[in-house]
Amino acid sequence: MNYLKMKNEDVLNVVVELNKLLADYHIYYQKLRSNHWNVLGKNFFELHPKFEEMYNDAKLKIDEIAERILTLRYHPQSLMSNYLETASIKEVEPLMSDTDMVTETLNDHKLLLEQMYIVIKKAEEINDEGTIDMMGAYIRELEKTSWMLSAWNKKPNETLQSEVAETVKATS
Repeated sequence: MNYLKMKNEDVLNVVVELNKLLADYHIYYQKLRSNHWNVLGKNFFELHPKFEEMYNDAKLKIDEIAERILTLRYHPQSLMSNYLETASIKEVEPLMSDTDMVTETLNDHKLLLEQMYIVIKKAEEINDEGTIDMMGAYIRELEKTSWMLSAWNKKPNETLQSEVAETVKATS
């Protein structure tokens, strides 16, 4: 039964990009585990549970991405060697400062978001609404987490962009 109403050859381009995202998420997941294990210092009690929350979320995303690939009637990549080769997110040395961990995580978020946008573009080409919807939710969640980590990483005297507030004020 063809429940997808999409041709296998059309779906393949989406699956290739989903497999890249799956690889990125696996490396990201392991980096978060490493951060959770290795964070030290005054921010330990904040970051230790935050990294755990984030890797638990990544673990769910890994399963959902793999199941989406299966839904599209393909097998997901499942070898660590393939993930390491395919992922745009790269391994780093595990021992770094808490602020470097957060900065590295934010860099990974940028790469994940870029790949999600590529997945959406490929899915739009074949009207794959299921994949588009899934990526939209992931983007929204990751952007919020990125904002929170970015706020944590700011110096106390830094502010957000003031142009938006001034523009809104000027048009009122």
